[in-house]
Amino acid sequence: MMKKFKLAIATLAVSVGFGAAASAAELPDLQGRTVVAVTENAYAPLNFADPKTGEGIGWEYDAFNEIAKRLNMRVDWRLASWDSMIEAVRQGQFDVGMDGITINDEREKQIDFSDPYMTSEMFMLVRADEGRFDNPKAFADDPDLLVGAQPGTTNFYTAVYSVLDGDENNQRIQLFETFGASVQALRADDVDMVLMDATAAAGYMGASPDSFKIVGGPIGSEDFGFILTPGSDLREPINAAINSMREDGTIDALNKKWFFDYKSQH
Repeated sequence: MMKKFKLAIATLAVSVGFGAAASAAELPDLQGRTVVAVTENAYAPLNFADPKTGEGIGWEYDAFNEIAKRLNMRVDWRLASWDSMIEAVRQGQFDVGMDGITINDEREKQIDFSDPYMTSEMFMLVRADEGRFDNPKAFADDPDLLVGAQPGTTNFYTAVYSVLDGDENNQRIQLFETFGASVQALRADDVDMVLMDATAAAGYMGASPDSFKIVGGPIGSEDFGFILTPGSDLREPINAAINSMREDGTIDALNKKWFFDYKSQH
């Protein structure tokens, strides 16, 4: 299934305020500073609870823990719902947040972003036996088809403006409190399609290859970044660490672990 769509997990080259590419030896030393990081644990394989231990695991956990190691800082992990996360980081309740958060102009008015750590394309996830549509137009043309989405997310806005008619109150969009709940609704035949980036799609198909598939091609692309309290002094150190991880192959190794090895093991 992985070969049937382009898994766009290429990380971007980043520009940082420390000049040329920073090696580990050149990275800032934050002298053991504790940073409060928040996520949702509902966006496999980026962040989710290990079903065996309940511990938070995933690509973003590994990546940010490695950033902390390189910058000599400690991470105090917290959980929050998606709909409260950006505002909580904006107010300084948490220092940094992550949940596959797309960098866009509207959010940049509220909070600061790190440089992108991942680029992913949006796809249509459907049940494995779906045969009624295979592209956005065919979906939009059938008024009986429903899409599941979490309000305020890129998935929701893509459904509104790139698949349907631009009406954010369109009754064909069924809203769910969490991203995982929309996928469960898809599995249960309560909705007919969920839009998601390639990273999440790989996770869900890897965990349940007989339940889901991707149809059609990519619908746009998005860059993910860590969110930070406006004016945060963590932005440049984090950007430098992302750059060093990209250059020494660490991010490639995380991609392999969570988007390929994870798929083969679940």
